Amino acid sequence: MAAVPKSEQAYRLIRERIESGRYVPGFRLVLAPIAGELDMSVVPVREAIRRLEAEGFVTFEANVGAQVSLMKETEYVHTMQTLALVEGSATALAAPFITADQIVRARAINERMRESLAGFDPQAFTELNLEFHSVLFESCPNPHILDLVHRGWNRMKVLRNSSFSFVPGRAHESVDEHERLLDLIEDRAPVLDIEMAARGHRLATLDAVLAHQDQLTQQRRKTA
Repeated sequence: MAAVPKSEQAYRLIRERIESGRYVPGFRLVLAPIAGELDMSVVPVREAIRRLEAEGFVTFEANVGAQVSLMKETEYVHTMQTLALVEGSATALAAPFITADQIVRARAINERMRESLAGFDPQAFTELNLEFHSVLFESCPNPHILDLVHRGWNRMKVLRNSSFSFVPGRAHESVDEHERLLDLIEDRAPVLDIEMAARGHRLATLDAVLAHQDQLTQQRRKTA
């Protein structure tokens, strides 16, 4: 098996740490420590950072250097809107292929989400949320749509660690919406109904976040 190029090793390491939240938005990516950790020169690390910059994960500023991209609100909105479309489509296309066992598994995950509401941990809830939705959309027979869903979720990890950190009350509604979505799939509802339910579920979280931010903006104006 061919050895993984050093620049690819550096790319994978840095991207994994960005997506996991270890390298948060604004984190400075200093070449030498990363190169030392990987036991390589700074050249392949620099190549990896340039690749991540082209993909939007990293920005470069004069007198600052390379850093993990700061969250842009418009980017968050656009990503959520896109994810609502592609995930809704993927879930609808997957619905006819979802088995009774998968329904049971998804309900078990949703129950864990419900139980977690008492001692709410936004990050843990978000991880369970992805696990729940993966059960539903991974059976999508269209690999291109499925790839877009994966890209959307990965992009969300970079933009915002957890939307539920900002609107924890939304988690209660989300769990109930999961149950209604499972009912539609289990009852073999029309695929358009399933698609619209899945899409609306995603957009409801976006609407809650935007409403929360609008409220904060109004409060700041009152105290300014």
